[in-house]
Amino acid sequence: NMYGKCGSIKDAQFIFDKMPERNVASWTVIIAMYGQHGLGKEALLLFQQMQRDGVSPDEITLISILSACSHAGLVNEGLHFFNSMSEDHGITP
Repeated sequence: NMYGKCGSIKDAQFIFDKMPERNVASWTVIIAMYGQHGLGKEALLLFQQMQRDGVSPDEITLISILSACSHAGLVNEGLHFFNSMSEDHGITP
């Protein structure tokens, strides 16, 4: 999180890639970092990878995805994730 807040995306990604185990919190931090820097498509790719790795998103992860879509102007993708909150994840927006 520190590297991301300082704008060092490359270093944050390096640390994330070296983590032996990733949980929902670590995935959420890296997704949020990409979103905060306007890299919404990258955040969406990480979200998909998180799901492929068997990690289920929580409320904060989904808010981070919505924020990433907002920062990157990904309106259709944001609407998709907004609708999937309740339909796919059982979370009421």
